[in-house]
Amino acid sequence: MYSYRQTRGGSLPGTGRWVGGNQWREATDAPQRLFCFSHAGGGAAFFRPWRTALAPAIDVRPVQLPGRECRFDEPPYRRMDQLLEPLCAALEPYLDRPYALFGHSMGSLVAYEIACRFSEGSGPAPSCLIVSGRRGPRIPSDHRLLHRLPDAEFLTEVGRLGGMPQEVLDEPDLLAIILRALRADFELTETYRPPHGARLASAVAAYMGTTDPEVDRCGLDGWRQETTGPFTARVFPGGHFYLKGDRPDVLRAVAQDLAGARLPRQKATEGSSTTV
Repeated sequence: MYSYRQTRGGSLPGTGRWVGGNQWREATDAPQRLFCFSHAGGGAAFFRPWRTALAPAIDVRPVQLPGRECRFDEPPYRRMDQLLEPLCAALEPYLDRPYALFGHSMGSLVAYEIACRFSEGSGPAPSCLIVSGRRGPRIPSDHRLLHRLPDAEFLTEVGRLGGMPQEVLDEPDLLAIILRALRADFELTETYRPPHGARLASAVAAYMGTTDPEVDRCGLDGWRQETTGPFTARVFPGGHFYLKGDRPDVLRAVAQDLAGARLPRQKATEGSSTTV
């Protein structure tokens, strides 16, 4: 198995800070793991309610990127290719059982890239990739670039998505703390270019909210072309952050898609798709 920890001449430091859930015991013996990747500016805490809700069948592992929450002292990444090597290295010790990936918004791109990296190598590929609140990676964006905007204009545009509480927007000191990671995350997504490799064999499910300004149904269906395995599209009531908290309908869909996902080595009928 190719090891990312063998690159650059040795082990990469701090891999234990990337993957959350070690302090939780509800699902340590679960037959499947779910790695969760948050939106721009978000952190592992966003998926904390999922840990108990999906136990004991699924071991939820929120991934913590640098520059936020307990990793505030570390500089955030601004380019996808620079993020992937240490992130893949940190995930490797946790691939001792079947696993799936869930990403929301920016996290969809990170989860997708992780799926591509592990699928192309000799290591285990994910059984399922669930992406949320993001158009397919090969669908061109019609939005203007935000990461270079002045702070006030940048925050106005970010606030339009509805993921930042008004009390945070009204606190300049608090805003200054989170602005660095938030702007870096937008730069990472806005400079991202998809890989030119083979399509995934894993099942892919794509989720969105009915009133999400960032993705429409055509953009969501763009994920269909990223896999030769089964594809499912699901639409939930709500906006860009329709999945906040522990919504039962969202969690049921996640559990259902993970349970129904075929392992990559079990060839699925190419092009099969489901709309829910």
